[in-house]
Amino acid sequence: MAAIHERKFVSADPEKCVGCCVCEYACAMKKENTFNPLKSRIRVVRIHPLINLALTCRLCEDPPCVAACPRDALTQSEENGVIMVDEDKCNGCGWCIEACDYGAITLHPENKVVFVCDLCDGDPECIKWCPEEALDFVTSDVLAQKARITAVKRLFVEALKTVPYV
Repeated sequence: MAAIHERKFVSADPEKCVGCCVCEYACAMKKENTFNPLKSRIRVVRIHPLINLALTCRLCEDPPCVAACPRDALTQSEENGVIMVDEDKCNGCGWCIEACDYGAITLHPENKVVFVCDLCDGDPECIKWCPEEALDFVTSDVLAQKARITAVKRLFVEALKTVPYV
């Protein structure tokens, strides 16, 4: 099985995301041939009036969504970590939705089975269409490194506030 740090997933930069939802429309068009954000595998969430975040599957190493499914309708690809849904087994109970820490699994509005990002076979459509370049295809290691850099920058700015100007 591919190690979790080698798996790539779609990640959003909240400092760049403006909440335009173009990613949702691009996804829905690619996967469902419709401009309906309810049929998208990525969700834009407004956290604060000025803070938006696009959410999608993080390809957890031991995905709680898979463990939560009472019908064994969800499995994880050993090759790339993508969560796969067996629509014949899924009854839309929503246990996997509740188990997902990232809000990445949703219930299809028409066929009432769950669906989740499949990374568009390694070439995510949402990333191509994001006008702000807020989406990236990253590994968990890269995401952690970006978080560390951001934290250090914030600490540096705070430290400068305590230094008296000469």
